[in-house]
Amino acid sequence: MADNSFSDGVPADSMEAAKNASNTEKLTDQVMQNPQVLAALQERLDNVSHTPSSYIETLPKAVKRRINALKQLQVKCAHIEAKFYEEVHDLERKYAALYQPLFDKRREFITGDVEPTDAESEWHSENEEEEKLAGDMKSKVVVAEKEEAAAEEPNPKGIPEFWFTIFRNVDMLSELVQEYDEPILKHLQDIKVKFSDPGQPMSFVLEFHFEPNDYFTNPVLTKTYKMKSEPDKADPFSFEGPEIVDCDGCTIDWKKGKNVTVKTIRKKQKHKGRGTVRTITKQVPNESFFNFFNPLKASGDGESLDEDSEFTLASDFEIGHFFRERIVPRAVLYFTGEAIEDDDNFEEGEEGEEEELEGDEEGEDEDDAEINPKV
Repeated sequence: MADNSFSDGVPADSMEAAKNASNTEKLTDQVMQNPQVLAALQERLDNVSHTPSSYIETLPKAVKRRINALKQLQVKCAHIEAKFYEEVHDLERKYAALYQPLFDKRREFITGDVEPTDAESEWHSENEEEEKLAGDMKSKVVVAEKEEAAAEEPNPKGIPEFWFTIFRNVDMLSELVQEYDEPILKHLQDIKVKFSDPGQPMSFVLEFHFEPNDYFTNPVLTKTYKMKSEPDKADPFSFEGPEIVDCDGCTIDWKKGKNVTVKTIRKKQKHKGRGTVRTITKQVPNESFFNFFNPLKASGDGESLDEDSEFTLASDFEIGHFFRERIVPRAVLYFTGEAIEDDDNFEEGEEGEEEELEGDEEGEDEDDAEINPKV
């Protein structure tokens, strides 16, 4: 049999390698002649070569030295900004004292301890004229029926279920409330915000005031949010103002059999040796709004929390901030739903603006390139 390992003195494997190299070269030429491939490659090269960090790396050492000096100035600015927010906190404390008499009167009207005067009850709505006209027409037709209905109309004390209604109206809060929480929240009479005293670490306390009830003996449940207003030493440029860093709840003194934060389950156990079966009961955590007062603790020992714990903690901080900034100062508007409508309209406006900007980008690529030049 003839030996085919050589052809004209050239090894067969060398001939095969040369053939493959020739095919690869032809394929490369074909790809590089494709304008779409060339454009994609060029875009990737542009992105790599024009990133801010890559630009900084090309600068002379003398310029980099001056940039480092600017960063030192920026850190000093962050520390001044931190002092600014500390003074803002002092102002919040000052004006909280001015708001409090109004909030105290609000509580008296809600609980029915005080009845507002005619002057205090007067309110001119946007549809006042239409309502007045409709009322006049109706009164002419059914004067007798109206008087009879007015006589029979109930007159409950204060504004029943005021704070509970706010919980139902605000999605962020209603998601936390279980059906068995509702009877308890109907006893909620007031929510207050207390700021930390001068010279103390920055914090605020949410106070939930309850009337006497069948569920727990505490007249007040508290949640303390601890804040930090100083640049992080490891990342000072991330400072954007005070942030909540931890929170503490309180112990709820539940009456016997009324603790909604736990549930009792029964479990059967079989003895390995004798084969006998016994039933045991134990308490396990139960979903409830009142877990709000037993919060997850932020890790203070340098260990990082898992993703679920970080999300839970961030949600807790967001709720605490929302109580402080929105619910307590504007309670009546969340009760009527007007504040919720305002929030929804604002969010829709933001989305609309974003869509409009996207349309501009699609139709005006050249203008966009001028606004956002690649360095």
